[in-house]
Amino acid sequence: MLTPELMRQIRRIEIRTRHLVDQSFGGEYHSVFKGRGMAFDEVRPYQPGDEVRTIDWNVTARTGEPHVKRFVEERELTVLLVVDVSASFDVGTRGRFKRDLAAELGAVLAFAATTNHDRVGLVLFSDKVELLVPPRKGRRHVLRLVRELLTTRPTGRGTNVRLALDTANRVLARRGILFLISDFQTDIGRFRTTLAATRRRHDVVAVELTDPLEAEIPAVGLLRLADAEHGAHALVDTSSPRWRAAHAAARAAHAADLTAALRDGGVDRIAVTTGVDYAPALASFFQRRARTRRRAGRRRSAA
Repeated sequence: MLTPELMRQIRRIEIRTRHLVDQSFGGEYHSVFKGRGMAFDEVRPYQPGDEVRTIDWNVTARTGEPHVKRFVEERELTVLLVVDVSASFDVGTRGRFKRDLAAELGAVLAFAATTNHDRVGLVLFSDKVELLVPPRKGRRHVLRLVRELLTTRPTGRGTNVRLALDTANRVLARRGILFLISDFQTDIGRFRTTLAATRRRHDVVAVELTDPLEAEIPAVGLLRLADAEHGAHALVDTSSPRWRAAHAAARAAHAADLTAALRDGGVDRIAVTTGVDYAPALASFFQRRARTRRRAGRRRSAA
């Protein structure tokens, strides 16, 4: 239900995120994700006056009659927010939970997209697909996405990134932009191949959410730790040098696996931590993307 407190929370997020889009990210989004040129539409029989360069030689050879490729200007994009809502998102030791941070990040990206007249959709996932909202345009639609991000209570507790990516590939019939927002607290090997395959079809950006306590547990002696996603409990001595070394090694190995999977798959990464302003991380991402596009443009011009 839309309680008065929920309505106020949604309104606060809208005001903050719209301000960021209008003042900082709207133009960057347009320059980074627009201007993709012409998109393939169909193959049709050759007509007098058609450019010879547009002949599709494969179809021509197969049919015995000349055919040309027809292109149309690509005017809009489809953005899909694929957001983790597993139990590990109920963590937050710096003023807000990862779940709330994900909602605000999703709102920024959604408002940036709708400002440029792009369609935006939403997939919420745990170890199952919790919610699928097909892509649409408009402010009211974006506000619905924000509401779903804030209010959906998952029935699953684990993290199945591969299932989320498979779902996204079914939703996006044509090439689109996929923002994968997660803490990636799962076996990286389970989705590595699917991530690379998805990147070949779509523009994929991984938004990694972390909390400082996950990386550095303070040395406070005996402490009972719980695995939020699997329910396992363990009593550990956080002051033990051996335990601290093992914990640090496990965290480093997981981080290295994720970095390698994103690098090998050609996936851009935005790293955001609870309690820290996410605006600089988003700004850095857009700046990197802009530099990459400029370099690619110069290479095409030189060729």
